[in-house]
Amino acid sequence: MNLKRLLNVILLLTITNVFSQENFLASFTIPANLNENANAVVRSNDINISLESLSEMYVTEKRIVTVLNKSGNDAVNAYVYYDNNVKIKELEAVVYNAAGAQIKKIKKNDFKDVSAVDGGTLYSDSRVKYLEYTPVGYPYTIKFTCKTINNNTAFIQSFRPLNSYFVSVEKSSYQINFPMEMTLRTKEKNFENFDLIKEEEDGFFKFKVENISAIKPEKYAPAFFEMMPKVMIASNEFTLEGVKTKVTNWEDFGKWMYHDLIKSTHDLPAGTVSMIQDLVKNEPNDIEKAKKIYQYVQDKVRYISVQVGIGGWKPFNVSEVDRLGYGDCKGLTNYTMALLNAVGVKSNYTVVFAGKSKRSLEKDFAAMQGNHVILNIPTEDDNIWLECTSQKLPFGFIGDFTDDRDVLVITPEGGKIQHTKKYSVDESTQIIKGKYSITSNGVLNAQVNVNSKGIQYDDKYWLETETQRDLDKHYKNRWRYINGLIMNSMHVENDKNKIEFIEDITFEASNYTKIAGDRMLLTVNTFNRNTHVPDRYRNRKWPLKVSRGFKDIDEVEIEIPANYKVESFPKNNSIENKFGHYKTEIIVKDDNHFVYKREFKVNDGEFPKEDYKDFRAFYKTVSRQDNAKIALIKK
Repeated sequence: MNLKRLLNVILLLTITNVFSQENFLASFTIPANLNENANAVVRSNDINISLESLSEMYVTEKRIVTVLNKSGNDAVNAYVYYDNNVKIKELEAVVYNAAGAQIKKIKKNDFKDVSAVDGGTLYSDSRVKYLEYTPVGYPYTIKFTCKTINNNTAFIQSFRPLNSYFVSVEKSSYQINFPMEMTLRTKEKNFENFDLIKEEEDGFFKFKVENISAIKPEKYAPAFFEMMPKVMIASNEFTLEGVKTKVTNWEDFGKWMYHDLIKSTHDLPAGTVSMIQDLVKNEPNDIEKAKKIYQYVQDKVRYISVQVGIGGWKPFNVSEVDRLGYGDCKGLTNYTMALLNAVGVKSNYTVVFAGKSKRSLEKDFAAMQGNHVILNIPTEDDNIWLECTSQKLPFGFIGDFTDDRDVLVITPEGGKIQHTKKYSVDESTQIIKGKYSITSNGVLNAQVNVNSKGIQYDDKYWLETETQRDLDKHYKNRWRYINGLIMNSMHVENDKNKIEFIEDITFEASNYTKIAGDRMLLTVNTFNRNTHVPDRYRNRKWPLKVSRGFKDIDEVEIEIPANYKVESFPKNNSIENKFGHYKTEIIVKDDNHFVYKREFKVNDGEFPKEDYKDFRAFYKTVSRQDNAKIALIKK
């Protein structure tokens, strides 16, 4: 090749490369379909992982994001975590204007550097460097480059091309290289509607997707993580804090966790063993012993986060928790387990994804999963689950934080996937017994008893520790549809033995009714109106999912003024469908006294998206009927 031809080839390659860069840097080059519903567009996101050995992993990420408006700023995601095992080798961000011209460069030392955990964390070596940039206008583009080296290979980043709503993706790729002697497993999820391009060879995986339009959230849809595409990656062999291990299934994983992370921490002092045995010596069975010990732990210790190195997975020694009186979820769960073991009650450390969204561990993909730890007590009939970080929850109640999901129960024999408690519709009840009277000038005087169980207990038990001022604010918000509400008395009781929350409330309100001449309109449902109507969607995309059902049963005595009589009652209702039922009835006791009965039940479950319209109509009907009125006229 002669010199002139060589120069022409070099020039052509340079122009091609510049054009390629500018194609992602200028906002006007975004395809039209990616602008729709988008606050930001990921122009290019390339992740390259190189597993050099069991104890050395390099991760390089290059991402270009165009931010279209203020709501899209969070989509930049220009941050990196580091600690004693993760070192940052490269870190840079470059900002471009709408035309693709560079306007700012931010180097590693210009990134903000803060603790990666909140102030409730006792110990932590985890930190984060993040970009703090205030744009001068929109749209703008940021090119973010980061390279890290990690001595731990237990956590291999998944391929998640779509990370949030209102963000579209032009191109996203993921590549991992690994030694031939290592065995990596993958699991693909939710790619049915996405064109996943993949290459797999010995020691090499590559995944790529392009042209993903932004997704809008929908109420009563499955959780984001349930719907979005991802490829999970795990190695059968890995290193965590210098400790090498090999696991291929959950049984192996559980053995490793118990014998390498948990067992050696059970160094309960002899004095504590003697004390705890004496504490439960008169209890008749293991369950009663466990209740006594659970209460002891709640009274003695408090929760505080601990995140130091392997502390992200290994609990502190129980002797330290016993001495200090605090610990994180691992430490407090492990401490409770050690105390139970001291009196011969078997229990198991359990790893879970905590949160209201009911995220389960992937039971067919053994890997480092979960963000929380609870305790399992196996019984002949069922499992008891304990939340050891709470000083308020009753024994055996876990609420919506860890209910109804697959978790990893760790035993000396190995790990096994089990399912936590599901609170059924008929368990999650709210029963109202109340009465109210109306004066001739429309003043309401009311008293009500509310008894809540199951998930509805979980919604309210925290009120036990609220001040009277905060309770006043809470109830005025609960009954915000009543104007001029004045709270007269508020008594709440948390019955931890029955796991019931009881509220006894009296209140009054002036001008509760509408008076016009000789007529008065009285909204019959005072204590429990459904004001919620699900959002309307012209073109629903996602299935309908009701995560937790409930049942409300109301019975209310009503007294109207002596100088009025009923002109008309609202019709009784009886609605029954796949989503639940709604029933109301008014029983006449005499001319001025009536009983209003209401039952509203909503079933949990997942339904086709085509059912959403009927589901919304059901709620809309309930809301309308809950606002039904009795018409009164002067005698």
